[in-house]
Amino acid sequence: MAQDYTLLDSIQSRYPFINWKANEIKFAEDAPSFKKLYQKLDAIANGEEEDVHIFHIGGSHIQADIYSNRLRTYLQHMNATAKGQRGFVYPFKLAGTNNPSNYSITADGAWKGYRCSIKKDSVAWGLAGISAVFKDSVSNISVKANHRGYDQQQYDFNRIRVFYDDWSTDYEISFKEASLIADIIVNKEAHYIEYALTKTVKEIDFCVKRMTDAPESEFLMMGLELMNDNHGVEYTSIGVNGASFNFYNRCRYFNDQLMLYTPDLFIVSVGTNDAYHPDFDPEAYEMFYEKLMMDVQKANPDCAILLTVPNDSYYKRKTPNPRTRVMQKIIYKLAKKHHMAVWDFYEIMGGFNSSMDWYKHKLMPSDRIHFKQLGYRIKADLLLQALANSWEQSLGLEHNTVLNRIIHE
Repeated sequence: MAQDYTLLDSIQSRYPFINWKANEIKFAEDAPSFKKLYQKLDAIANGEEEDVHIFHIGGSHIQADIYSNRLRTYLQHMNATAKGQRGFVYPFKLAGTNNPSNYSITADGAWKGYRCSIKKDSVAWGLAGISAVFKDSVSNISVKANHRGYDQQQYDFNRIRVFYDDWSTDYEISFKEASLIADIIVNKEAHYIEYALTKTVKEIDFCVKRMTDAPESEFLMMGLELMNDNHGVEYTSIGVNGASFNFYNRCRYFNDQLMLYTPDLFIVSVGTNDAYHPDFDPEAYEMFYEKLMMDVQKANPDCAILLTVPNDSYYKRKTPNPRTRVMQKIIYKLAKKHHMAVWDFYEIMGGFNSSMDWYKHKLMPSDRIHFKQLGYRIKADLLLQALANSWEQSLGLEHNTVLNRIIHE
């Protein structure tokens, strides 16, 4: 990671429009939950057996899992024992949309995807905010925890959860290697079935088979979870193209599945899609944002919640979007009210219309909403640096000791 880290002097001099000095986690010193988080992270960095579960929720930036996976990789490679399980993933390819390149889930048969961010879609959604529906007779599904150049991460698992609709017995799940299954647990409230395996694996094949001739039969896939007994950092990314708070609010089983976990850090990167259109409703945005914060605290009252201000962006590729500044004020207001922290990426980018500079310097594509590969790398490294600095300040550690330990491990 040391050779790949971007925030060097040469990068900073090449992009003077970035507000490098603004890269900090604000208000963390007033949030007791962040000190607890940093103490747990520091224990992991020192080789102790500790668990930290990070959730990162957003839209297309997070569905692609580029900069979130970069953060995951940094934190899980602080030392030889820092890597927790891969955890919750979604088989986006089954739903007909882009899948992160670091894992692979493929299937045959006719699947159809439904996203909470598509107004005309109406189906049951869980934590992922996306569901894939299968109405055919048989589908063979192949799961690989490592894919396309990410083999150095080498995730494995000895348990697998399948989140799906369990309100009928129309379909049955069976595994290609039946002798792998040691035990089965069913949780109807959270809509999953969990299989304990007889050994640890890196990939597995299973089958979804229709057991009835009823024409209305369907199997609804809400997600998978790849689990093992590792301690360390687990980093769960939840993202759907086009998602906003209003759309996540449509997910009937979101809270039921969130309550399965006790997140230590919950990073909120929702907002670009909320404020994209001129009919943006600031009051509704604030209400949905606060509701998510309170739902997270129900799952874990001690969870540190990091509110991130969305990046500057363009509306229909024509005009810079002024509504991000409105979201910025709301986010600061909520952080102060609930004693949580803010990472103001909008300010760091350079503020209003700074996406034009990022575009001109080939860090963003022409839509000036998303980022190119280097842009995402810089974004991830900025957040890592800000977290490391805040961690050091909270625990009274010497400056750059945490960052150097992470990137040189």
